[in-house]
Amino acid sequence: MTVIAAVDRSERAPGIVAHAAELGEAIDEPVEVVHVLTRNEFVSLERTNVNETGETIPTGDVVQIAADIAAEAIERADIDATPVGLMGDPANEIVNYADDDQASYVVVAGRKRSPVGKALFGSVAQSVLLNSPVPVVSVRVE
Repeated sequence: MTVIAAVDRSERAPGIVAHAAELGEAIDEPVEVVHVLTRNEFVSLERTNVNETGETIPTGDVVQIAADIAAEAIERADIDATPVGLMGDPANEIVNYADDDQASYVVVAGRKRSPVGKALFGSVAQSVLLNSPVPVVSVRVE
């Protein structure tokens, strides 16, 4: 079993990783840091690569880019963890990964949004909280 830290590219990522590491240490489980590249991010990468090289990006390379983003968050938090890259809808991919990985916990951090903003734009953290098959720890990272 593992503790999963779900991170984005924000400045909050190292804080999320640090909280997950504390939890992992407390329950003696390893930490995996997950970053999910969205379809829009993939399309943007694909366009850039096609424009520059004339070739598409293999899916494995896209997943590696996501893992590299997770690795960057691990490095900035200065802890021991395993980076994991995924591609798709962030909330769905995190929930599915937690289920498949038989995780003990998922650690997420939400953004400050008004109730109307949450209703209109959704929230990855909120969706993970509502749909995760394992306990979710929501942290506030300044």
